Amino acid sequence: MTDDIPRRSVQRSARLASLPLGFASRTAAGWGRRLAGGDQGQISADVARRGAEQLFAVLGELKGGAMKFGQALSVFEAAVPDELAEPYREALTRLQTAAPPMPAARTHRVLAEQFGRGWRDRFTEFDDTPAAAASIGQVHRAVWHDGRDVAVKVQYPGAQEAVMADLRQLQRFSRMVQPLVPGMEIKPLLAELRDRMAEELDYRDEADAQRAFAAAYEGDPDVVVPRVVASAPKAMISEWVTGTPLSAIIRSGEPEERDRVGLLLSKFHFSSPARVGLLHADPHPGNFQVLPDGRLCVIDFGAIARLPDGLPRELGNMLRLAVEDRSDELLELLRDLNFVLPGVDMSPDEAIAYLGPLTDPLRTEKFHFTRAWLRGQADRLGDLRRPEFTTGRGLNLPPQYLLVHRVTLASVAVLCQLDAEIPLRGVFEEWQPGFAG
Repeated sequence: MTDDIPRRSVQRSARLASLPLGFASRTAAGWGRRLAGGDQGQISADVARRGAEQLFAVLGELKGGAMKFGQALSVFEAAVPDELAEPYREALTRLQTAAPPMPAARTHRVLAEQFGRGWRDRFTEFDDTPAAAASIGQVHRAVWHDGRDVAVKVQYPGAQEAVMADLRQLQRFSRMVQPLVPGMEIKPLLAELRDRMAEELDYRDEADAQRAFAAAYEGDPDVVVPRVVASAPKAMISEWVTGTPLSAIIRSGEPEERDRVGLLLSKFHFSSPARVGLLHADPHPGNFQVLPDGRLCVIDFGAIARLPDGLPRELGNMLRLAVEDRSDELLELLRDLNFVLPGVDMSPDEAIAYLGPLTDPLRTEKFHFTRAWLRGQADRLGDLRRPEFTTGRGLNLPPQYLLVHRVTLASVAVLCQLDAEIPLRGVFEEWQPGFAG
């Protein structure tokens, strides 16, 4: 293995270019086996499994923007149809926390570049084996000179070049990946990731965001944010936390635990813009743990949205009108905010038919988020034969709402992975401006 992210564009492009070819060849082989009399269900599952293995093996090995894209997709596995879900679920979940590590010698060189040649003197212990590896960096466990257990995050050399090259290349293949996440537009996601990655590549920005969150949630009974100990452009040190990964609760948690964690996630997501002026914009399960005392620990603040005035009030107004089925006023507001494309002829009934079911979680005191519900919404909006599909083509998502929308959608997908039943309406009434009137 090389000692950093492969930086040569031609090398990374060749790996990514193998993806559509691989999908095409496996699909062709599947059709051949069907013509020969093979079982259609088994063949489809086999093609899906092999395709998932290839896709996420390549994304994981390349790290950088390729893996970042895979992690962004990982929260939407709940929308994948049952017959295809298992191979994607397993492969996507692996991307949330794991990637091939870089050798210790390279890690040491990065730390020396960032903290000086005497970097080891800052620690009484440093574990050369990474405790976790992700899209643009890996994490080592260490003991700070004052005795605190700390997490040392080290960026892969060549990350910036690799990230941008990957995202450009992946945009070419977005149509091939689109079937993995029905109801989610891949091209805008890739464009947004490209715009945000410049911020994530400077760990000083991440450290500043984490400090702001840690200060705002200091002493909070439900949420913990580890304090930052030191930071540099390509390395960052924060307090170590040990808890149960959210992915483990998704996999085998008891119903009561799922509901409680789902509520904590929702409160954190919707309260932070008001409390911090920031929104944690990377809500995949790898960034959350549950501590032994039951509190939710949040990590990785590389992707954030700046919302100094809190969540947009106009979004709360829109949701309230949809929940109350006030279709005429809803359509008028959608047009005023440029959610309807210019020149599109849309009726109030069409607008409420499209948006109304999306507000089901806010229509009752408690709502049970399930994979079946999410798949139903994805199918409803993505089926070319349904009128909602035509309505959707006339709608627009203004740029200022794109990140809030994507993060909210991802958070809902995680709630569906958790199979959680929570009082989301109460959370909205407390934290979403404009929703309660």
